Amino acid sequence: MVEIGKFNELRFIKKTENGLILTEGEKEVLLPYVYAPEGAEIGDNLHVFVYIHSDGRLMATTETPFAQVDEFAFLEVVDENENGAFMDMGIGKDVFVPSKEQKRPMKIGQKYVVFLYNDEKTERITASSYLSDFINQDEHDFEEGDEVRLLITDESDLGFSAIINQGFMGLIYRNEVFEDLKPGDQKRGFIKKIREGNKIDLSLQVIGFKHILDLKESLMIDLQENNGSILLGDKSSPEDIYNRLKISKKAFKKAIGSLYKERLIIISDHEIKLVPKEKA
Repeated sequence: MVEIGKFNELRFIKKTENGLILTEGEKEVLLPYVYAPEGAEIGDNLHVFVYIHSDGRLMATTETPFAQVDEFAFLEVVDENENGAFMDMGIGKDVFVPSKEQKRPMKIGQKYVVFLYNDEKTERITASSYLSDFINQDEHDFEEGDEVRLLITDESDLGFSAIINQGFMGLIYRNEVFEDLKPGDQKRGFIKKIREGNKIDLSLQVIGFKHILDLKESLMIDLQENNGSILLGDKSSPEDIYNRLKISKKAFKKAIGSLYKERLIIISDHEIKLVPKEKA
């Protein structure tokens, strides 16, 4: 079966005036010559993205879209009419967002996080900014400390909402963010805590004891490469620590506290130093 809005492996069966005809055995799909791979021969299987053209025909392209159906993506509005907006998919076909599927009225030139799906009536690729309607409500198997892929969606007083692994929703608390975040950013993240009701707290920093061990090792290397001194200490601001090391102040204090107990460093308000070897 041809999957509209997704990549398909289709067999090249003949040429026409307008392009190559591909099939999965039942339906025929047109691949315009401009997108046909050089040297393709009848009988070859081609990896193509399939969509429905404005005239109703099944069309294919070898271009790579920004997203496929059943995925969340950050797309730009390039046109609009009285029925809705059109967003750039990165191929010769824009995706339509009906007015009723716009959480807030969309404007040309602005970008929004949307979910792509096939309209039940027309089968055409469609988008919606009502993200919660498409979040996976099933039980997840995440564990605290798991590394995940994040797509930042919204900012609130609490922090930043993010799509987790293209399926679930979580929250990064504002007081734990030490960089500029905005909707559309894609980040590596970690499961910090799973709360009642399967609600997920997220972190942009590695979670757990292993993180502290890794930090200790990287701090020691950093100190050795900088003549035994780093201009960060017990009273350095969270922003200065993040800008220099890309970690939170809490993680930094745990790591230097452990190194201090091992008598490997000397800590002052705004500097840490390696303990001279003869004193270690």
